[in-house]
Amino acid sequence: MVEKAKKTSNKGKEERKEGEPSAAFKGASWAALLVGVTAYIIGLFNAAMELNEKGYYFAVLIFGLYAAVSLQKAVRDKEDGISVTGIYYGISWFALIVAVSLMAIGLYNAGSIILSEKGFYAMAFVLSLFASVAVQKNIRDTQAARERE
Repeated sequence: MVEKAKKTSNKGKEERKEGEPSAAFKGASWAALLVGVTAYIIGLFNAAMELNEKGYYFAVLIFGLYAAVSLQKAVRDKEDGISVTGIYYGISWFALIVAVSLMAIGLYNAGSIILSEKGFYAMAFVLSLFASVAVQKNIRDTQAARERE
C-alpha cells in the first residue's frame, strides 16, 4: 500500500494527503491570480481610454481566464482517461488562441497606449492566465487526493 504523505506539526495542523499540493503552492497560485487580475483591472480603471476600449480589454481578460481553465480541464481529463469529445477539446484550444490573439491584436493596434503600458497589460494578462491554470490544478489535485481517502 502506498504510504500517505503526512505533513503535521506540533500545532495540530491538518495533514496533507498524498498528491495534494502544499499550502505554500496553493497560496502562491491564488496570490499570483489575485495580483494579475487586480493589477490588470486597476490599470484599466486608471487608463485614459474610452469606456468601450476598457470593456474590450476586460472582456478579453475574462474570456482568456475561462478559456485557459477550460483547456486545462480538457487536457487533464484526457490524461486521466476521462472522456473528452474532440469538439470540446478543439474549442478549448481555439478559445485560448482567440483570447491571446485578441489581446495581442488589441495592444498592437492601440494608438492611445504607450509601449510600457502595452507591456504591463500583456504581462498582467499572461500572469492571470497562468495563475488561473495553477489554481484550477490545485483545486483538482486537492479534491482527487481527498477522494482517495
